Amino acid sequence: MSIHILSPQLVNQIAAGEVIERPASIVKELVENAFDANATQITIHIEQGGLRLIRISDDGVGIEKEDLSLALSRHATSKIATLNDLEHVTSMGFRGEALASMSSVAKLTLTSKVENAAHGWSVISDGAEQFFDIQPAAHSKGTTVEVRDLFYNTPARRKFLKSDKTEFSHIETVVKRMVLSRFELGFSLFHQQKEIFKIAPALSLIEQEQRVAAIFSQNFIDNALHLNFEISGFTLNGWISVPTFSRSQSDMQFFYVNGRLVKDKNVSHAIKQAYSDVLFSGRHPVFVLYLTLNPEEVDVNAHPAKLEVRFRETRAVHDFILSCVKRALANVRPMIPSYEAFSTQPEKVKFQDFSPHFQQSLALSESQTVIQPKELSSENKEKFDTNSHRMVLGYAITHLHGIYILSETATGMVLVDTHAAHERITYERLKKQYAEGKIASQPLLLPIKIVVTQTEAELAENSPDFFESMGFELNRVAHETLLLRALPALLQNSDGERLVRDVLADLAEHEKSYRIQTEYNEVLAKMACYGSVRAHRILTQDEMNALLRELEQTERGGQCNHGRPTWVSLSTQELDKFFLRGQ
Repeated sequence: MSIHILSPQLVNQIAAGEVIERPASIVKELVENAFDANATQITIHIEQGGLRLIRISDDGVGIEKEDLSLALSRHATSKIATLNDLEHVTSMGFRGEALASMSSVAKLTLTSKVENAAHGWSVISDGAEQFFDIQPAAHSKGTTVEVRDLFYNTPARRKFLKSDKTEFSHIETVVKRMVLSRFELGFSLFHQQKEIFKIAPALSLIEQEQRVAAIFSQNFIDNALHLNFEISGFTLNGWISVPTFSRSQSDMQFFYVNGRLVKDKNVSHAIKQAYSDVLFSGRHPVFVLYLTLNPEEVDVNAHPAKLEVRFRETRAVHDFILSCVKRALANVRPMIPSYEAFSTQPEKVKFQDFSPHFQQSLALSESQTVIQPKELSSENKEKFDTNSHRMVLGYAITHLHGIYILSETATGMVLVDTHAAHERITYERLKKQYAEGKIASQPLLLPIKIVVTQTEAELAENSPDFFESMGFELNRVAHETLLLRALPALLQNSDGERLVRDVLADLAEHEKSYRIQTEYNEVLAKMACYGSVRAHRILTQDEMNALLRELEQTERGGQCNHGRPTWVSLSTQELDKFFLRGQ
């Protein structure tokens, strides 16, 4: 076959393979166009999972009659004009491919009306980009795009689609993600002419939390922390789940960059690292987070579907997100919440600068099993009783079965898992003590020879300060050979070669490694576990109260080192319900 120029329709059909994977892809592109049109209300009608019909209407600025034909042409856009515009782009769309790609694989009708126009205009396209017949049409201000019979002319693509139910579930997921990207917009979704949901604009924080609850469930909001950080041109806000509220998969993790939903491995790594010290193994946190930064600092033109981005300062973004999420989790202080029903789910916790009026010391004895509180004077005892309503975890009543502390609070009662609570307290103390001292290094009796790639060898050679600060003595002795002469004393029983390889892999991918710190924390966590109060050891009342006061001030005090909750509460109203009081 001789070389020839492809027809515009075939070019668009080829391009459609990158942009349009399934009906949900069309919905995403059209809703983003509505965002760029400054819409305040978006209505979505779906039939047969999007195969028969996708109709999306908005009340945005609309499209002039003269621009309708251009809107359906490939690489035609109003969003950018120069390369410099691309580097500053703030709109959701900018490539000028979506409508042309859709019209090449479906029957597309575009109808629009601008403000103050006598009526709207409508055009039908078959993807050929020629002979556009523009007709007058009745339409309110805004735009409607109607896509019918998707893949009618490309049966090979159509056969890869799933059932109507499955395809609509993908559409619903996409719309929910879009709903959370623009709180100021209202949304309506219909399937088979049946209203699936209708969501009003959410301007206040309470309304926004209600919208998040409508998408993620009220249970998430009841177990979420609200973040709002701004540092050096970066802003991060949104909601993250408390560690004891997690899932077996990462399906409820939404991250937006300048209002655009993205999936980024560096972002995922940062959040995973922030939870590493508090989350049950194999569990995933739930979050809805919004990162705002200068558009010049992020490249949104990394993929046709625009789900991937590239950050100019990847490490800075990674460390900013890690720091914010970690600080939020660390600064949690318990507050007595109100519950609709008692359960073992974690309490709703909020940030609070909690300073108990009375403070006792809690320390490990030489046997690492005995709590040593200071003696309570009669004066302090009276002060403690007087101000017990200020003590979130209350005043200890008894030690049930040598496992749980039963505590009375001003609003009900609290049960504390003694071992889990003391484990977290001890762990945080050990981490603080270890961080304050120089990391001791342990020379190896026989140095370990590690064969690596040239890139890894250069990385190790260029990072001497990093390895030395962590207690390693690592030298490059050949083109692709490293020699490990010393390990951190705390990790002397670890697999040194595996640890070095893992750290080099982290440095290559993220320009930084938390692997060594993770190994440290695992050792300290074991020490804390072994050194904490064991089950069935009955504590005195003073010991129990000392533990409660320490727990109230301990970072990440809501869960133990393994991610289990340390305490739960029950209000007097719930107690009354159990015994039918007041009914």
